[in-house]
Amino acid sequence: MKNSLYFILAILITACTQQTPKNTTVSGSIKGFQKGTLYLQNVIDGGFTTLDSLVMNSTTDFELGCDLEEAELLFLSLSKEVDAERISFFADKGLTTINTSLKRFKFDAKIEGSTQQKLLESYYKNIARFKDQKLEMIEAQLNAQKDGFSARADSLQVQMDKLVQRSYLYSINFAVNNKESEVAPFVAVSEIYDANVKYLDTINKILPPKIANSKYGIILEAYIKSVKSE
Repeated sequence: MKNSLYFILAILITACTQQTPKNTTVSGSIKGFQKGTLYLQNVIDGGFTTLDSLVMNSTTDFELGCDLEEAELLFLSLSKEVDAERISFFADKGLTTINTSLKRFKFDAKIEGSTQQKLLESYYKNIARFKDQKLEMIEAQLNAQKDGFSARADSLQVQMDKLVQRSYLYSINFAVNNKESEVAPFVAVSEIYDANVKYLDTINKILPPKIANSKYGIILEAYIKSVKSE
């Protein structure tokens, strides 16, 4: 009887100590955050799924992990709520370091990690210039309309249209030039999904098999098929 009890206890202890293998680690610190729960998430079927979580108490340092099959966009969040503020980053197997603050959780984030993350940051940095110019033009156009300068407002609209076209062309060229990275189809489906389908098709057709069969490569192809069928 005792042997049976020891055997059962041994099985229970082994089961409790076994952990799901994790090939991806996300660590860092959140200045000002000492009590609460931190969540590591991804998106599956349009909803956030928690991959790991950590209850933090009297510490600003954290370490979370998951087992990734391929590089994909992950999220760090202080809540499971859909509209919660989240830090997004392109993770791959290995270590990603994120340092930020509680006060400016998303905007203070400094991320060091995968080559995909570095590539995505370079894209966002360049595309931000187009967005900033557009905002300046919108403000100028509103002022022109307010002051009754309709010709000036119309001219600014033409300039904005051309600016949007240039931003789309930049995104398309970026995806084409970086076709060997999972970032290419991700940019296509997240940033220029409303572009002419022929441009999305161009990106899709040049993706190498590994990228075409990745999470975002599959999403891109499925999206193109749905647009063509409409």
